[in-house]
Formats: sequence, structure tokens, C-alpha cells
Amino acid sequence: MTNVSMSAARKRIAVLLDEGSFLELGAAVTARSTDFNMTACAEPTDGVVTGYGTIDGNLVYVYSQDASVLGGSLGEMHAAKICRLYELAMRMGAPVIGLLDCAGLRLQEALDALNGFGRIYRLQSDASGVIPQITAVFGSCGGGMALMPQLSDFSFIEESGRLFVNAPNTLEGNRSDKCDTACASYQSGHAGSGDVGTEEEILRKIRTLISILPANNEDDMSYDECLDDLNRLCPEITGCGGDGGRMLEVLSDSGFFFEVRRDYHSEMATGFIRLNGMTVGAVANRTELWSPEGEKAAAYDGRLTCGGCEKAARFVRFCDAFEIPLLTLTQVAGFAASVEEEAGIAAAAAHLTQVFAEATTPRVNVIVGQAYSSAVLVMNSKALGADLVYAWPKAAIGVMEPEAAARVMYAGEIEAAQDKAETLKEAAAKYAELQASAQAAAARGYVDQIIPEEATRKYLIGAFEMLFTKRESRPPKKHSAV
Repeated sequence: MTNVSMSAARKRIAVLLDEGSFLELGAAVTARSTDFNMTACAEPTDGVVTGYGTIDGNLVYVYSQDASVLGGSLGEMHAAKICRLYELAMRMGAPVIGLLDCAGLRLQEALDALNGFGRIYRLQSDASGVIPQITAVFGSCGGGMALMPQLSDFSFIEESGRLFVNAPNTLEGNRSDKCDTACASYQSGHAGSGDVGTEEEILRKIRTLISILPANNEDDMSYDECLDDLNRLCPEITGCGGDGGRMLEVLSDSGFFFEVRRDYHSEMATGFIRLNGMTVGAVANRTELWSPEGEKAAAYDGRLTCGGCEKAARFVRFCDAFEIPLLTLTQVAGFAASVEEEAGIAAAAAHLTQVFAEATTPRVNVIVGQAYSSAVLVMNSKALGADLVYAWPKAAIGVMEPEAAARVMYAGEIEAAQDKAETLKEAAAKYAELQASAQAAAARGYVDQIIPEEATRKYLIGAFEMLFTKRESRPPKKHSAV
């Protein structure tokens, strides 16, 4: 019999949960199949440890695949234990955490295992928007198992973890020295499948997530004591450059910012902050990315991309499903312009537009920089139903950059002028004043208030406090058709 006290699956649970809080369910379950002499190798737990416990006193349900038992492979009873856990979690209204380390589908139980995958998919889909689902990949996660992290709300991949639908060696040109599609860095940066970290870091992040998220879609207890000054000014926010993620850190209580899918399309920052102890979902454009060491790591052109829109849309949908208030920091120059992006940018931007338009949770937008073209509408504009829209004094809001607009509108005057450069400059300044400034947008009611940069935190806390009792309904329908 396996020495269960030493299995990695149980160690992960012990580190993840509050000490002594784990209660195991189904420890004696074994495989039922007798094909291929399965009776001789059947062991208790059937390759997955399931049960419940607490994280900082919050009830959670956990399943952890045990690679020391049948390789952690998924068979009929293995799947049944996970399904049972989901059914309990749904009844209790508590999150489900999955720790994956699996050799894949158990071939000796092929048809029963395949049906087991389907049952898990169904329950994950039913649970979506009802209870938070968090999945972490340790070791291997391949084939049908790879769908489970994507059906979850948040996923993580251990640095040496492997995530794939098709085995890497079956893909032409997929070599480790060229492009290993199963490795953690590829799945995080290119596929957006989850955030990478060490085992210790991942388990710590899961604990943090549980502490800041509601337990279910009817729970309003995602609050904590605020030890920060509610009236704290943030003069350092003007030194964040174009890094919306750094701005969120500055605004948040005690600098807290839990970023989600950081390595995937980093020009769009998504994550959670705290304002007066309240969990707030945040989406921010980036024109720059700064490392924790204070070095400029990347620069972007400030345009919406297909991947950035998809990333933001998925995050906004989660927040709206759980009534988590939403904040956007907008600085967007338009849409990405390339042959590759053109193939999908309209659909991706339309999806993000629809997600914001359908969201009924409290929504605040702060325009912090350039905001041009219909891309500014996509980023939680008042036209899409944002409850409050603020702008910084130097924000530029309009159809296009003033100089480009002036070249079109004043083409004749510029061409006839002796000093064309000076004439263009004057025309651009005139256009900016009338049609491309925060003041012009505020005069038309598209911006509720122009606020000092350093006072942004104070205004946001007041805004979300005012919006706390917001109630809004949408036209009755089964769901959107696109």
C-alpha cells in the first residue's frame, strides 16, 4: 500500500489549508473495473485525494491528484470523487481548488474514464459564475485533463509543469530547443493558460485569492480591515509612466495588487486591488511595463489587441458574475494595426464591448492618458454603462490625435501657409481644445469629473462607497447570442 503520509498530493493540501483543518472524503474508494487485471493494482483513493478544509477560516473543497497511485491517472472512480466534491461545494456555496498532477486518462478504463471527463466538464460549467474555481498544475496535465484549468476561473502552472492537449512530440517542429508548447512559459506567455510560479508561490497565491474573493455569487463578504489612510494622496502616481499595473499598486490599500495572467498580453493589466478593505477588480491599459526591481521591461503602443481584449473580457465576466466592483484605468490610442491582428480584432473588441455593456456590478472608469477612437468606448465608457467616469486634467479624449485631425480638417490652410509647421501646430491645438481634451469631454457630459491625479484614490473610495447599493437589471433573455 502507498505510504500516503509522504505523498506530494497530501503535502500540497497540508501546506494550502489551515493546519489541522483538512477532512478527507472517499479515502477508501478504489477502482471498480476488472478489465486488464485492474483488481490487482487497485489502491485506496484511486489516485486523487479529496476533501474539505479552511483557508483563513474560509471553507474550501480540495482535490489533489496523487501521482504515486496509478500515476494519478483519471479513471471512473477518480472522476466520481471529483464530481462528488463539486456537488458538495455547489450545495455549500464554497470554492473548489484542484491540484493536478496526472498521467492522463486511464486506458484500462477508457470508456468509463472518458465519460468521467464529461461529467467533470459539466459540473465545472454548472459551477461557473456560482462558486470560484481555482486550478493549479503540478507535474503533467495532458489531453482531456488540459480542459479543466481552462474551465476554472484562475489557473496556475508550476515552473516544471506540463500542460498540453496534443502531446508535444506529435506536433511537427515542436522541439524543446525551438518551441516547447507544453512548457509552463509557453502556456503562460503565449496561450494565457495560467500564471507560472514555484509550488510554494502558487499555494501562497491560492490562499491569497481565497482571502479576497467571495465564497459564492450570493456572498458579499469579500472585505477586510483597511489599515491605509482613506484620504491618502498619491503624488507618486504621476511617476508610474504608462504602467497601469503600477498605478493600481499605488492606489490600492497598502500597495496590494494581485495581478492575473501577468505574462499574457501584458499591455492589458488585470487583477484585484483593495479600496477601503473592499475587493475591486481592475483592468488597466499599459504603454510600459516596469519590473519589480524598477526597470523598464517592455513598451507598448497603447493599442487594443485581440489577446488583450480576450484577457480583459474573461476577467470582467468573472467580476460581474460575483458582483465584484470594477475599476478601469484607460489610456488607449486605438486598435492594433497588423495583418495578424486585423483577422480578429473586431470580434475581440466586440466581445469586450458586450461584456462591459452587460455588466451590472458597480463600474468606475478613470481616463489617465490618451484615449482615442472607438477603442475608448470599448474600455468601460459611459456609453456602455459605466456608473462614473473620471479623467485626469491632461487626459486627451477624442476621435483621433489632434495633429492627425488637423491635417484633414485644415489641409487647405496648412498647404497655403508659409510656415506649415507652425500652422499645423496651431490647428492641432485648436482642435484639441474643442474636440480632444478632458475638458471638452466633461463639457458634453461624457466625463463626470476631472480630478487631480494625486487625489485619485480618495475619489475612487468615495465612488465605490456611493455605488455599494447599486441595483440594475437587464432585458430578460436566456443569454447573449454572440
